[in-house]
Amino acid sequence: VQLVESGGGLVQPGGSLRLSCAASGFTFGSYYMSWVRHSPAKGLEWVSYIDHAGASTRYADSVKGRFTISRDNAMTTVYLQMSSLKPEDTAVYYCNTKIYGVDYWGKGTLVTVSS
Repeated sequence: VQLVESGGGLVQPGGSLRLSCAASGFTFGSYYMSWVRHSPAKGLEWVSYIDHAGASTRYADSVKGRFTISRDNAMTTVYLQMSSLKPEDTAVYYCNTKIYGVDYWGKGTLVTVSS
């Protein structure tokens, strides 16, 4: 199983970024995917979830209405569109899935929201 995040960077408050997570090594379309972030200030924080088919999504209250999760099963990629970014969104963002009870993580991509 391999998960590779990309798309992070420096953005001004109010700006947007789209993160991607390219997955391989498992039957991508059979498993849910999540985005989780870590910052020194808040620790590990679950951000969003999407089911295997992309039919059901969930968001943390802190990002609801600003972030959108989606997936392309043909491309085995999950996305996180982030808008109206705030300084408190600064974190390393990881994608995650669980297969047969085992959690898998990528190495993360850093998002810095600062003027």
